[in-house]
Amino acid sequence: MALNISTWDLACQFNNTDHHTELNGTDRLIVRRGQAFTINLYLNSGSYQPGYSQLHITAETGPQPEEQYGTRAVFGLNDEIDDMCWSAAVSSPPGDTVCLSVCAAPDAPIGRYILTLDGRIQFDFILLFNPWCPRDVVYMDSEEKLAEYVLAQDGIIFRGDAEYPVPLAWYFGQFEEGILDACLRILDMNPKHRRNPGKDCSGRRNVIYVTRVLSAMINSNDRDYGVLEGCWKDTFDGGVSPMSWRGSVQILRTWSSTSCLPVRFGQCWVFAAVACSVSRALGIPCRVVTNYYSAHDTNSNLVIERYLNEKGEIDSSTRDMIWNYHCWVESWMTRPDLPPGFDGWQASDPTPQEKSEGVFCCGPVPVRAIKEGELTFKYDAPFVFAEVNADLVYTLKYNDGSTRKIVNDQKVGQKISTKSVGRDEREDITHLYKYPEGSAEERQVFEKANHQNKLLQQKGNSGLHITIKLSTGIRKGCDFDVFAIVSNNTEENKKCRLVFASRAVSYNGIIGRECGFKDLLNVELAPGGERKVPLSLNYSKYCTNLTEDNLIRLGALLIDYSTKEAVMAMRDIVLDDPEIKIRILGEPKEKRKLAAELTLQNPLPEPLQGCCFTIEGANLTGGSSIKRIKSVLESPIEPGQEAKVKIYFTPTQSGLRKLVVDFDSDKLGHVRGYKNVIIGK
Repeated sequence: MALNISTWDLACQFNNTDHHTELNGTDRLIVRRGQAFTINLYLNSGSYQPGYSQLHITAETGPQPEEQYGTRAVFGLNDEIDDMCWSAAVSSPPGDTVCLSVCAAPDAPIGRYILTLDGRIQFDFILLFNPWCPRDVVYMDSEEKLAEYVLAQDGIIFRGDAEYPVPLAWYFGQFEEGILDACLRILDMNPKHRRNPGKDCSGRRNVIYVTRVLSAMINSNDRDYGVLEGCWKDTFDGGVSPMSWRGSVQILRTWSSTSCLPVRFGQCWVFAAVACSVSRALGIPCRVVTNYYSAHDTNSNLVIERYLNEKGEIDSSTRDMIWNYHCWVESWMTRPDLPPGFDGWQASDPTPQEKSEGVFCCGPVPVRAIKEGELTFKYDAPFVFAEVNADLVYTLKYNDGSTRKIVNDQKVGQKISTKSVGRDEREDITHLYKYPEGSAEERQVFEKANHQNKLLQQKGNSGLHITIKLSTGIRKGCDFDVFAIVSNNTEENKKCRLVFASRAVSYNGIIGRECGFKDLLNVELAPGGERKVPLSLNYSKYCTNLTEDNLIRLGALLIDYSTKEAVMAMRDIVLDDPEIKIRILGEPKEKRKLAAELTLQNPLPEPLQGCCFTIEGANLTGGSSIKRIKSVLESPIEPGQEAKVKIYFTPTQSGLRKLVVDFDSDKLGHVRGYKNVIIGK
């Protein structure tokens, strides 16, 4: 007997809260697969009678729903919910109000659905992955980790250098208004969907497939309506500097509101952060990872080759690169397509570097597969393995045409980092990607991966040694000295040439203009002798050469005249930006106006022009950035003078939030800061 349904209530407030989606809003139904949700049905006449009343239910997603592809499910009433498949049951006693529980299969495709009751009543809902459900492949069994990797709308991304990791606060904002819709639109705009929408929607049951689609669609190199366009030049004409982004919300909203034109511009941490936002929005646990001294191996030989002349200048004709750091994402899932033991974190990289299966994407590949040297495992294991394990070989080209390998101890894949769970500290996860250097396990991995260069490698020892030391208090705006310390560990007198150079460098390894240079043709070292050679770096010279990355590369090359052997040391300096002091004025409470007092002191020996503070934060600034430009009267900011403003904002949700602050000016570029704020109810 059919039910005579008059009206219904989707109970969005209750269901969304129960499914951890209430931060998306409670004006529409957003639920997760493998978990029941409740609909209240109000009857015109009659009442629900167990065993007699019938209800014919259809759930459909995509433009071509079919049962055989999992995009259409037809089911009726059961005595109780079966959480292994689409099912429904009544949980209320007989009467004129029916409390209907519906459960989506734990492997149902995610996306927009239409639920039809008895062929005449229809309503929409959105279905997401469910990391709280043990039957879902993205299941994560720690509430603390779920709070960090799914629910946290802000976080920390590490930039800078292996010797000096710099934390950058980021506003992921996956629950802000319009973001989930933008994420679903990314799936709909991907070329696989436009070629075969039925097959693509069916593929959305598979988190491996979805993660790979996102890896391709966050970049736009394939002219595929991707979200971001990359730019690694000195200027950003036609767009904005990647350093100007404080979060993902503005990027995703801009892309969605401009007919899916790529947003200009991104670099690796921006690509990774946007991929993290989208993954979390769809219910995939995700985190941003930074690999210091990251290799970009274009010819798959696991060797990054560099050629230097006698002045220490690098031949830049090769496409192989060492990036100061490179960011990608890890997503949490099981891998039923692989042998046991490779579930858990999977690396994928949305930054467009090399093509995979014809498009610019990378991964997902199990982090464990990288550690174990399993280079045949899907997807793109050889490229990621090289990023953390490639060998760096420097060769010196003498003026007479002869060559000699340079002794150098720089290592690829250092201090692989991510934000700690529940804290802003850096967690070192290098051990998840690599065995300890020199261990028997490391050698076994290199044998499995056929990493011949590492297997044949012997410690070079010419008896000459060189290191680079820094003076203390290095910051942008000051003059400072750096030192090359050369020593002779042989029993002979040594006559050497020392080339000590400094150049501005971009984070992706592109060498810029010179900041200081010294070429000593007659460095004499007695047996056991040591010499300390200073190099002065003056603001007047390096100020116009720096990129926004604030990096200077130091290189010291020591050549033994008698043996033609060469040793080299390399080190990067991160020039500290000034601190932005942030004070919150007023009692931080939901829907109560607050002021942020922002102060920055000009550290440079010259005035700052065009100064601008911007703030942004999840549930703090309404999903938009609030700017305050210094008035003409207060500009310029003279050396040692403070730039000071108050910016007002109104929090919309209680809890721990990050207020992300940016200061921009003509000479300092983008300076970043943040403050954790606890918003009361």
